[in-house]
Amino acid sequence: MASVTPLHRAPAPEPPALHARAMDNLRFIRDTMEAAGAFTAVSGWGMVAVGIIAAIAATVASAQDTVLRSIYVWMVAAILAPCVSLWAIVRKARRAHVPLLSGPGRKFILSFSPPMLVGALLTVVLYRAGVVEAIPGMWLLLYGTAVVAGGAFSVRIVPVMGICFMLAGTLALFTPASWNDWIMAAAFGGLHVAFGIPIAWRHGG
Repeated sequence: MASVTPLHRAPAPEPPALHARAMDNLRFIRDTMEAAGAFTAVSGWGMVAVGIIAAIAATVASAQDTVLRSIYVWMVAAILAPCVSLWAIVRKARRAHVPLLSGPGRKFILSFSPPMLVGALLTVVLYRAGVVEAIPGMWLLLYGTAVVAGGAFSVRIVPVMGICFMLAGTLALFTPASWNDWIMAAAFGGLHVAFGIPIAWRHGG
């Protein structure tokens, strides 16, 4: 009777440690959510503060006797308001542990910044060309463009606000220059307050 020789199989490789696989899965999920999530650190109260600054600027600018002097007032507000807004965003982001320079935050900044830079450059060009009456409309249009572009990575209400700014900018370009201060007051003042309060209530500040 022939003897049966058992077949020897190579030992199966050990599966990776459960902990390592779990960490890889968690890392993948975290990265996916970070890439697809919305930037929620836009500060509603920061917008309200910007709106108050704009209202004060509109009051002072409307008292000036030339369009150029009104533009100077708005330029001061254009320097102060972003500083206040940025401070509010950083403060909210730290409180909510939301990264500013990665994921949706980075996309928001990269989308928001180019129109703002273009607006700053065009301000110099229009000022040197003596076409200061077109500056308010250009500001509103490009600020609205920046908000729409950045808002694509933020909460839904933000792009809507950007569209409203673009409509205000269009109006400013095709109306008398004497209307500019009031249009900018309604946009930079009124829209920031009107949209900032709901954002603050619904999205934690």
